[in-house]
Amino acid sequence: MSVALLNPGTYDPKHFDAETRRLLRATIDWFERRGKRKLTEDYHARTFYADFLEFAGKEGLFSTFLTPSANAEGNADKRWDTSRIAALSEILGFYGLNYWYPWQVTILGLGPVWQSSNEAARKRAADALAAGGVGAFGLSEKDHGADIYSSDMVLTPDGAGGYRATGSKYYIGNGNCAQTVSVFGRIDGVEGPEQYVFFYADSNHPDYHVVKNVVPSQMYVAEFRLEGYPVRAEDILHVGQEAFSAALNTVNIGKFNLCFGGIGMATHSLYEAITHAHNRVLYGNPVTDFPHVRREFVEAYARLTAMKLFSDRAVDYFRSANPDDRRYLLFNPITKMKVTTEAQRVIGLVADVVAAKGFEADTYLAMAKNDIDGLPKLEGTVAVNLALIAKFMPAYLFAPQDYAPVPTRDDAADDEFLFRQGPARGLSKVRFHDWRAAYEKFATVPNVVLFTEQAGYLVKLLSEATPDEAQQADLDFGLALTELFTLIVYGQLILEQADITGLETDVVDQIFAVLVQDFSVAAVDLNGKASSTDAQQALALAAVRKPVVDAERFDRVWAQVRDLSGAYAMTV
Repeated sequence: MSVALLNPGTYDPKHFDAETRRLLRATIDWFERRGKRKLTEDYHARTFYADFLEFAGKEGLFSTFLTPSANAEGNADKRWDTSRIAALSEILGFYGLNYWYPWQVTILGLGPVWQSSNEAARKRAADALAAGGVGAFGLSEKDHGADIYSSDMVLTPDGAGGYRATGSKYYIGNGNCAQTVSVFGRIDGVEGPEQYVFFYADSNHPDYHVVKNVVPSQMYVAEFRLEGYPVRAEDILHVGQEAFSAALNTVNIGKFNLCFGGIGMATHSLYEAITHAHNRVLYGNPVTDFPHVRREFVEAYARLTAMKLFSDRAVDYFRSANPDDRRYLLFNPITKMKVTTEAQRVIGLVADVVAAKGFEADTYLAMAKNDIDGLPKLEGTVAVNLALIAKFMPAYLFAPQDYAPVPTRDDAADDEFLFRQGPARGLSKVRFHDWRAAYEKFATVPNVVLFTEQAGYLVKLLSEATPDEAQQADLDFGLALTELFTLIVYGQLILEQADITGLETDVVDQIFAVLVQDFSVAAVDLNGKASSTDAQQALALAAVRKPVVDAERFDRVWAQVRDLSGAYAMTV
């Protein structure tokens, strides 16, 4: 079977409960009734998405999906369920980054609250959501970015057991309208880790001042300033090392949704592009008769399918996590770093095909092309996430341990462990099951075999031409090495999900034809690094492979892409 791409015309997620299905369907129907003309006009006019927030509030969309069971007051439909959060993230991305964004930053804003033991603050946030409110994550600052060691948001004791907060935050989504703003700062006169604090603020308070929207967009990405903002004891969410961990753990929770936003954007772009190209005639031939056009479409389809496979399987590890199984901490930055950059590539490929059409104001692709570059840069740059991924490399490649198989997790359960992840440290102690097992199941698929050979050369390089101390401190060299490692992990979860879903061999082989090429490109890049040794260069170049070419397989996959022409077009 094929991996089903999101199609609003036929969407019916039967694996979810009735209320989840209703809300997902209601969201799609709201966008479709509103129509493509309104979508594109509001985008280019930079119209704030107040109507979407009104819809979400009226339907209880954010409240139902983002309130943990512990604060649901007995409402069985409310829970923090990563599988349906992922589904909504994909739908919102499908209609545009500007609608995914207020959802995303609400998730971030709620992270420190749901990790807090402050029951008054938790109830306040749950009530605000139920009233249709949104959240914001007050971490970044103009001069320091997300460097939480250097916060200029200062809390001064007020002499009555509370504080007065003064300082600015920058690049804060929903900062203009959020009822729940989790603000990170430091306590004046306190040294060391104990100075850090997260507190609850409200954008409606008179001492909360919205300075401006810092981006030219529908999105409101605020600079706000607090001037003597009163922070009571009941507003304190975290203090000390706990505040530091809450910041990092919130990003862990939130950045997972970037991949699904990218999948939605890439999917809509592919529908629009194939429908246009397959029905356009140039020089007496349909555009899709040209070999290079078919190659670009098949590559885009293979990359998009791989994105969905990896991300869907990563959901299972997220939801099954516990203190003794934190494998999600590796898969999470890969969804953020790899899947979002793959979304860039898919949109770039289809934009190359449709050329000038992709610049027209009434197309979805014109919006997607403009916005997709933002996803890899949110919640940590590609380089930051690669550096994080590198911490797991030794344990993943060389120290596997046994785990019970992780099932598909689309059950209606509350993922409460995400809010008790604990201290943000000990990553090198995380262990993984043997990555080779997934590859062995597909040992008859030609390009999987080639890719497995390539992976073996990375293992050999690390064990026989081990990077020395200077190279380990060379970030440029390390990022190139980690790019190769990332592809192995990416391939593993793709194969696990392909096995679970019964994906046809043709598509698996086509995906790995792309990954073989990507591994070869990354190996050549490592070979060219200034600090690479002769032995490392030889092993890197030995990993270069040409994918197995199979014209009949390619034609069968192309037929699947061609059949997407006319399969979906947004209501005008």
